[in-house]
Amino acid sequence: MTPKEPLDRRDFLKKASVAGLGAFAASRGVGPLLAFDGSPAEKMVVAVMGLNGRGMVHAQDFARGTNTTVGYLCDVDSTVLAKALAETSKLQATPPKTVTDFRRVLEDKNVDALVIAAPDHWHAPATILALDAGKHVYVEKPSGHDPREDELIVAAARKHNKLHVQLGTQARSGPHFIEVKQLISGGQIGTPYLARAWYANTRTGIGKGKVVPVPSNLDYELWQGPAPRTPYRDNVIHYNWHWFTNWGTGEICNNGTHEIDVGRWLLGVDYPTSVNSTGGRFHYADDWQFPDTQEATWVFDGGKSIIWQGQSCNGLDLYERSRGTTVLGTHGSVVVDRDGYVVYDLKNKIVKEVKAAPKGDALNTLGDDWLTQLHIDNFTSAVRTGTKLSAPIEDGAKTGTLCHLGTISQQLGRKLTTDPKTGHILHDEEAAKLWSREYDPRWKPVV
Repeated sequence: MTPKEPLDRRDFLKKASVAGLGAFAASRGVGPLLAFDGSPAEKMVVAVMGLNGRGMVHAQDFARGTNTTVGYLCDVDSTVLAKALAETSKLQATPPKTVTDFRRVLEDKNVDALVIAAPDHWHAPATILALDAGKHVYVEKPSGHDPREDELIVAAARKHNKLHVQLGTQARSGPHFIEVKQLISGGQIGTPYLARAWYANTRTGIGKGKVVPVPSNLDYELWQGPAPRTPYRDNVIHYNWHWFTNWGTGEICNNGTHEIDVGRWLLGVDYPTSVNSTGGRFHYADDWQFPDTQEATWVFDGGKSIIWQGQSCNGLDLYERSRGTTVLGTHGSVVVDRDGYVVYDLKNKIVKEVKAAPKGDALNTLGDDWLTQLHIDNFTSAVRTGTKLSAPIEDGAKTGTLCHLGTISQQLGRKLTTDPKTGHILHDEEAAKLWSREYDPRWKPVV
């Protein structure tokens, strides 16, 4: 009979509450690192930046939190800001303040942390400014817009080493993901050597954009921030910026970061010795500047590899899952996603199966799932009591670098040789020039 261990969502959330996460960390030999600057009775005050999608989830989760309150909502779109204010105000006693420019928030000493869910080109600059202002940071993936920004964000975190920076790779806080890590470390599948990560969606085209006047509700100048200036086009904001190199980082960083990060974590690898990517924009003839179909391979010392399969416009599942990570080992394999995991022996017999929660919508672009709440609880506990972060930026940025290297290989159409200690590109001047980007000169001092 197939062994199954269904785990109720409410039980998981109860066990992994702020207190539970602290106890869990203690069981792993993790002691307090940094105490909250206020009294235990005080709530941690956060500001949320970028509210059109993922940030709205964060605002609601922090507003609901027992130990947190949303002090500010920040967005460059007044319509989005008004909607976020109405929704968040229902969840806490005092309505948050609203600002267009997040830098005003950094001047308020009562704010403890900045939560960043703005477009990718803002992640590293906003994090660096927040750290310089003495704020803890919860930043959505990817950690940077390019490999250089991954380095800069880590350097800033090290400079301000008494502050916490959590990357929004919420699988790191999932009890069943942690259990898989422990099973692999304990030899359940023998020596792990290959991780296969995938994401399959059926996105539509974005058309050919037209230059039009900027909507009156949008501060497009501030939205562009550190990015080079371009005219406003009608097919970019609010979501399609993901597919433009000036602001976004493509599917490999948008959704691939999550599963690639799980693969890197489970294999126990950091930077690769080589990267190779193939694919293209096959489904639509539009403005989309990244591949909609991509396969990238990273090879690491020790005979280990990660393969990423990205299908942005064809939702054919793998292992009956629209997204997930498989790890192959010498004695067996494991398939894990946000809903649970299955361990197989070498004859494909199920050895163990865990259903972590009621099956959700893995392609929900808002990501308002229970893992996000656990990840936020972990961040809150780290700031308040010193619990170890599940996804500290120093580790998370390594996954960001992997994803960016996949993009560079794809853009140049060739294999890259890389330094396994730093991830830097070796013996290829043209590729090395893509390590960093150009900035609007007014923002150059920040980055």
